[in-house]
Amino acid sequence: MLTYSFETIGSESMYEYLYHCIKTDILQKKLKPDEKLPSKRVFAKNLGVSVITVENAYAQLAAEGYIYTQPKRGYFVANLEKQTLQPTLEKSRDGLQPKKEPAYYADFVKNSVAPDSFPFSVWAKLLRDVMDTENQTSLLSDTSVGGVMELRQALVEHLYQFRGLSVEPEQIIVGAGTQYLYSVIIQLLGRNRTYAVEDPGYTRLSKIYESNDVKCCHIPMDDFGVIPESLKSCGTDILHITPSHHFPTGIVMPVSRRYELLSWAAQEKERYIIEDDYDCEFRLFGKPIPTLQSIDVMEKVIYINTFSKSLAPTFRISYMVLPKHLVNLFYRQLGFYSCTVSTFEQFTLARFISEGYFEKHINRMRTYYRKQRDAILKALRQSELNPYITIQEEDSGLHFLMEVNTDVEDAKLIAAAKDVGIRISCVSQYYHGQPGDQTHKIIINYSGLETEKIEAAIKRLSESIVNVVQQDKS
Repeated sequence: MLTYSFETIGSESMYEYLYHCIKTDILQKKLKPDEKLPSKRVFAKNLGVSVITVENAYAQLAAEGYIYTQPKRGYFVANLEKQTLQPTLEKSRDGLQPKKEPAYYADFVKNSVAPDSFPFSVWAKLLRDVMDTENQTSLLSDTSVGGVMELRQALVEHLYQFRGLSVEPEQIIVGAGTQYLYSVIIQLLGRNRTYAVEDPGYTRLSKIYESNDVKCCHIPMDDFGVIPESLKSCGTDILHITPSHHFPTGIVMPVSRRYELLSWAAQEKERYIIEDDYDCEFRLFGKPIPTLQSIDVMEKVIYINTFSKSLAPTFRISYMVLPKHLVNLFYRQLGFYSCTVSTFEQFTLARFISEGYFEKHINRMRTYYRKQRDAILKALRQSELNPYITIQEEDSGLHFLMEVNTDVEDAKLIAAAKDVGIRISCVSQYYHGQPGDQTHKIIINYSGLETEKIEAAIKRLSESIVNVVQQDKS
């Protein structure tokens, strides 16, 4: 039985002392990865301390990632990455230079917004109103890990009206960015599960899962989305998908495939689907695609969305909607956390949504982006590049695909554009392994392109691509 002496506790509280003892044993490998720790009650009895002392020590260790929990099984030592101490490292910072990003004339890769598109005056007014009218104690106090109730209630009404979701505010968990929420889901569902992501897909997503020490599979896609048969061969437990607008292909998953995936999830109690609805607001034609969560009757879908696309990438407020049966588990296991989003921002965003400003902003931005896209497509059709390209998936989201009819490698196309100050990426870069699609598709992300630069940017891009394609043919 693990035990420690409290005779040398010093000025620390008992739980802090116990926390440091266990942490030291983990770092020194005295406690091995995945080794089970004593239950709180048994450990407390053995040490002669209160259960709350052990509980607080475990909570701090779990929050810092030194241990993890498994439902109904207890606490386990996390598998920390090996770290080599370098005592001879120079303490001086001389020679360290920040990484400099190249200056591009136009960037078709980076997610950003035009500076004049953010409603600064409205946001400033609402923030002043919040500071003048909200209870000062509420503004300055820690909030529930789920977020302030006013924002969650505003999100409930917004989701029902615009995404067809009927949920309770208690199901909504607000967090500082989707990356934080992914790590919360891993803690909630367990690191012993197999998580799966789309291939191709966001490369950062699989890195997040792998950095959290979980097994991550890459599921191939066809024209309808991830292939269900591949989930079985991978042994997938948790599937992470973007059914309403996949990046980078732009695929919108048809309802038949959605029901196939829901059927797969329903076959096992521990299976879940994470629905990432990050780009749903900017379908430029027709109605927004209904969510997977809205047709899920078995409570197998965890819905995630963010304001980084609709407001600004630096606006680090995201949220998830948990199935009802996971809500109590979440608060039992992770309720000791504080919400990671500023209370001021939460109250302000709540008013921004509930008073109709968010809807007006989205409608205005749809019109703006539709004009941006039309101007880019017009410039491409009038360019010397037009005979060499086919435009795909132009009606949804803030990017479309431009297939180039050539045998030139994607790396050469990217380099040619870079030489004239244009940053682009290709679909092939987002495959985990060998690209399943051998065509050459450039991703045109126009979310941050300035209107006055469109013609010149397309002219530069067109000339650079045509030049390298013609050189290849000669």
